[in-house]
Amino acid sequence: MEKKSLAFALTLGLCIGLGIAIAGIYLGISLKQSRRPQSVVSVRGLAERDVDADLAIWPITFQETSDDLTDLYNRITGKRKIVSRFLTDAGFSAEEISYSAPSIVDLKTRAYGNESVKDKPKYMAEATVTLRSTDVARVKKTIEQSGSLVGKGIVLVASNWENRTQYLFKGLNNIKPEMIEEATKNARAAAEKFAEDSESKLGKISSASQGLFDITDRDQGTPEKKTVRVVTYVSYFLAD
Repeated sequence: MEKKSLAFALTLGLCIGLGIAIAGIYLGISLKQSRRPQSVVSVRGLAERDVDADLAIWPITFQETSDDLTDLYNRITGKRKIVSRFLTDAGFSAEEISYSAPSIVDLKTRAYGNESVKDKPKYMAEATVTLRSTDVARVKKTIEQSGSLVGKGIVLVASNWENRTQYLFKGLNNIKPEMIEEATKNARAAAEKFAEDSESKLGKISSASQGLFDITDRDQGTPEKKTVRVVTYVSYFLAD
């Protein structure tokens, strides 16, 4: 009986030892494979779309002069009414029109000792009436007709960076998902082509990131037309 028990114990120990040895071999192979450097391909996917601006901001800046501040204020108020009437006659609502505080300069104090300003008005003011509208086409048409303000005594200030007309696109969130999907598909197509050329197989995604959306004028002549771009960055594992 003792001999049978001893033989059983030896057999059991041998089986356990053999199992541990086999497990160790597989573990070693797995560790070796896990430490093997994996090939990765990093690609970029571009999506681009032309859109129309959906918001226009048109600052109409004019100048007025006077020797008296009260008279200057009254002149500015009167000119504001003329500009506002011009805009409402063009089809815009009062809610789309706003006024900024006038900028007033004492010309004679600023040019002290300069005899050339002796006979000129003491004060000069610049005032701005701003139109903010989603009817971009109507804004463009009205700008083309703004020359008629000159005939009504409005001295318009030439456009500069501060009072330039702005055309904006505010509907980005509506097209974001589709553009990201398109950019990602383009990135995968580039990765698949690379894998094919290198006689590899495309694996899972190693890492991915979305670039910033960029909105620019399509060209200088049509600032109301915008181009939206986004680039995604994706890395894939490559398998032999």
